[in-house]
This record gives sequence, C-alpha cells and structure tokens, in this order.
Amino acid sequence: MAEIRIRNKNERISGEAEVRSFLEKQNVLYEHWDTSKLPANLVENFSLTDEDKQSLLSVYDAEIRDLAGRRGYKTWDIIALSESTPNLPELLKKFEQVHTHTEDEVRAITAGRGIFIIKGDEATGYFDVELSAGDVISVPEGQPHFFTLMDNKAIVAVRLFIEPAGWVADPYDDPAFVK
Repeated sequence: MAEIRIRNKNERISGEAEVRSFLEKQNVLYEHWDTSKLPANLVENFSLTDEDKQSLLSVYDAEIRDLAGRRGYKTWDIIALSESTPNLPELLKKFEQVHTHTEDEVRAITAGRGIFIIKGDEATGYFDVELSAGDVISVPEGQPHFFTLMDNKAIVAVRLFIEPAGWVADPYDDPAFVK
C-alpha cells in the first residue's frame, strides 16, 4: 500500500483512504489493483520474458482497459528493472532528474517497490509517494516529478501512454528541489 512523506514537514501519510485523499488534492490519481490474481510465477519476478510480460498484461487487461478508457490512454507496456537490468545505474540517472511530460505519467506496480518524488502545491512542496505491488499512480502532465527505485532496487510496472512514442521527459530546473 502506498505511503506518502511530505518532505518539508517530514510528515507521513498512510492508509488507502488517506493516501487517495491527499493525492486527489495534488491532482494525482491513485488506485489499487488486486495482486492476488497474479500467477505464482509472476509474483516478485523481475526478469520477465516476453511471454511473462504478455501474461501480466492479460491478467490486468480489464483494469488497464478501464483506466485507458477513462483517461484516454492508447498504448501500454511493461517495464521491469532490477540489479540484473543492463546499465541500471545509467538508466536510473535518466529517471532521477526532475522533469515534466506533455502527458500523464502512469505506473501500475505489479512487483517490487518504487518512489515518485512529486512537486505539490505551494504549501506542500515536494512529497514522496512510496509505491508497492498493486499501487497505481498517474502524475498529471506538466507536474514536476521524478521516479526512482527503493532499497530493493527492483520493480515491475505497467506503463500507459497517450502518445505512441512513450516516455519522453522535459527537464525541469527547480532550485527549490533538494534530494
């Protein structure tokens, strides 16, 4: 279940209703999908074959299509990152810079853990959203943020896009951001 840390207050928010309420106020969509429907071979599996990825998309087909229909997403895929991912440190450097997008950044976590650091409203400032299996988040287009892995250095997520080009980041230089 997702947990939030508001950086400027070092305050934590937990519990599905509380997390959802906070994120709604920051214009961030949050949902939770049922991970009990995953076949055993996909639970905490971070080295997915193409067949595994297709199976994962099939398991969550109804949820993906529902979300895509509500929000206008046209394409989706699976990303799997772990210590076995070639050039993982270089890849993470690309993600770990504050940026924006011209469309929402959507992730449905199916295994592992990750964290979005998002710029909230003026009173809130930057906050962390710690995600685990079942958590679904959509950071709105234009909202400064970045993503990184947590201590386990492993995640699998469904990514949804409007544009077929997929993930395209626009750097966002913010002197107020401190890692």
